[in-house]
Amino acid sequence: MSARAVLSHETLEQLIHAGDVDTVLVVFPDLQGRLMGKRVTGSFYLDHVGGPDGIEACNYLLAVDVDMTPLPGYRFANWEQGYGDFRAVADHSTLRIIPWLEKTALVICDLFDVDTGAPVEVAPRQILRRQCERAAAMGYTMMMGSEIEFFLFRESFEEVHAKGFRELTPHSTYIEDYHILQTTKDEYFIRQVRNGMNGAGVPVEFSKGEAEWGQHEINLRYADALEMADRNAIYKNGVKEIASLNELSVTFMAEYDFAKVGSSCHIHSSVWDAEGKHSLMDDHHKPDHMSDVFRYYLGGLIATARPLSWMFAHYVNSYKRYQPDSWAPTAIAWGRDNRTCGFRKVGHGSGTRVENRIPGADANTYLAFAATIAGGLYGIENQIEPGPAFEGNGYTATDVPRVPWNLVEAIELLEGSDIARKAFGDEVHEHLLNTAKQEWAVFNKTVTDWELRRNFERI
Repeated sequence: MSARAVLSHETLEQLIHAGDVDTVLVVFPDLQGRLMGKRVTGSFYLDHVGGPDGIEACNYLLAVDVDMTPLPGYRFANWEQGYGDFRAVADHSTLRIIPWLEKTALVICDLFDVDTGAPVEVAPRQILRRQCERAAAMGYTMMMGSEIEFFLFRESFEEVHAKGFRELTPHSTYIEDYHILQTTKDEYFIRQVRNGMNGAGVPVEFSKGEAEWGQHEINLRYADALEMADRNAIYKNGVKEIASLNELSVTFMAEYDFAKVGSSCHIHSSVWDAEGKHSLMDDHHKPDHMSDVFRYYLGGLIATARPLSWMFAHYVNSYKRYQPDSWAPTAIAWGRDNRTCGFRKVGHGSGTRVENRIPGADANTYLAFAATIAGGLYGIENQIEPGPAFEGNGYTATDVPRVPWNLVEAIELLEGSDIARKAFGDEVHEHLLNTAKQEWAVFNKTVTDWELRRNFERI
């Protein structure tokens, strides 16, 4: 289990007084998993922001889409209520230096109601924390690891935009999966990411080329669920910032080009004891070395994969990744080291864990981790058996359930899920469901290039 404190408040104070830090990024994750907040001068942070008062920000930030458009249908924040403020209070255990930005530190905040002081329950970090608390009440610590892939392009973000996101130049000219020569050509950038993340208290295990032109994966060291989600948010934001500083661009879209392999966020999870010292997954006396906790946990993940599917795939684009023979799973089944299944048993001894291959790189891991814990605890509470391991090709199987094939199906499953409503509560369930419905509504107000090319002249 990782140490949570990366930079103490006392050390930050010393760095600010010495002139080594002059800016503190005071941030929180939004519904898309992006970091929102303010750049605060070092002296003002020490005098006013680092304490219980924090900063205030408009609550519309938890009721907007990717375009920052305020969306209708939310009870939490809307025009009728005037879009007031919430308070963002620093979690000092997340303080860290951001090496790729000059004299800059970062702290992640929790959100609270300005008037009552109550936590904002619909905030993604709070949604995940509540599931961690449920696990703790049962005597468990949830450990998570993520493999988040991205595409690297030679154009800057501004050039990509000017080109209309078409005819982009991947940073390699062939598939570079595990390829050392091509990744040497990419190393000037990837090395900056690895070293930058390590310097920011986001420990990196390794980097590798992935299964497409210009595709990469940088593996972060596992941690408890909340810490790991924080690391992922810093990582995704940081990769984009480092790319921008190099006049390059990256995308974490699940499927940026339908002719190419998509980008995944494989989630590795395991159940540990209350202190986070010992894994509860391995039992040499059981079939497949799967403890009862492991079996029921896996059973819950499989049983809830469809009703909680939106928690892993939030966007219209997310579902275009689920294609046969694509490395993205369509079968909701588990296998022993079988990459055609949605869930894979991997590791040995204390490293025994479940890999969920369903989420894409676009997933907000605060929400994806919350769904993982909720599903696993449901299985443990109800002693759900996962069934036998699937053998063979999950893409061609005819007797297994499937990942929802589009956003509409995922919305219907989430809306009808008593498991989701009970695990997250009515307020959070309604908020997430409206987020999903608004994504579909916004998409249906858009005329796509495909429609124009297909229909402009010929119908």
